[in-house]
Amino acid sequence: MTAPDAGPGRVVVVTGGASGIGAAVARAFAEGGDRVVIADVDAAAADKVAEEIGGTAVAMDITDPASVAAALDRVLAEVGPLAVLVNNAGLVAGGGLLVDLPIEVFDTVVAVNLRGTFTVTAAAARRMIAEDAGGAIVNISSIGARQPTAGLGHYEATKAAVDALTRTGAIELAPHRIRVNGVAPGPVHTPMTAGLMDDPQARQAWESRIPLGRIAVPEDVAPLAVFLASPAAAHITGTIVQVDGGQLLV
Repeated sequence: MTAPDAGPGRVVVVTGGASGIGAAVARAFAEGGDRVVIADVDAAAADKVAEEIGGTAVAMDITDPASVAAALDRVLAEVGPLAVLVNNAGLVAGGGLLVDLPIEVFDTVVAVNLRGTFTVTAAAARRMIAEDAGGAIVNISSIGARQPTAGLGHYEATKAAVDALTRTGAIELAPHRIRVNGVAPGPVHTPMTAGLMDDPQARQAWESRIPLGRIAVPEDVAPLAVFLASPAAAHITGTIVQVDGGQLLV
C-alpha cells in the first residue's frame, strides 16, 4: 500500500483553516496538489476558503469529541483516508497576569489549544492506524512555549503542553509510520493578533525583540508545515521548529 505522504493528492485536514495561519497552510498544501479539508467551527468562513483553494470544508468543534468524530468520518466518506493532519486551531481569548486572569479565560484556552489538539490528534491517529498507510501530523505551537511574555502565561502553558504531546505522539505513533512534528511561530500578523499589530507602539515593541526586524505573516509559517508533512522530512519526527525571525536567540 502506498504511503499517503508519498506524493500529491493526499487528504490533508487543517483545523482552524478558515483564517490566519491555517488558511495559509491550507492554501500551500492545495498549491502542491493535495486534497485539502478546511475543518473549522466557523462553517461559513471554512466554506469560503475551501472554495478559494478548491478544497472541502467541514464543520468541526475541536472541543467536542462527537463533532471531531463526525467531521473525520465525513472526510473519510467524501474525500478519502486521512494522510496529513495539521492541528492549527487555537486562541488566546484575552490576556492578563496570572493573579488577575479570569479562570473562565484559562479554561477556554485549555479546552481549545490543549484538549482540542489532543482530541483531534487521537481521533485522527486512530483512523490513520486503521488504514495502515502511515501519515503525518503537524502541530502549530508557539515560541511562547519556551519564551514567556507577561500576560500570556495561560496561552503559553497550553503551547508547552502541545509540544509535550508532539513528542509523546512521535514515540507512540512511530510504529505505525505516523510522524508527529511541530511548528513554533513567533508573533504573526493574523486576524487573532490584528488589534495588537495595528497599534504602532505595540508592534514596535514586538519587532524590537526580533533580530530580523519584522512581524511574520502567515505565509512565512506555511512552507515549514508543508515540509514537515512531506517525503523530504521522512526521517524527522518529534521535533518542534521555530519560525520566529531569531527571537529565541535574544
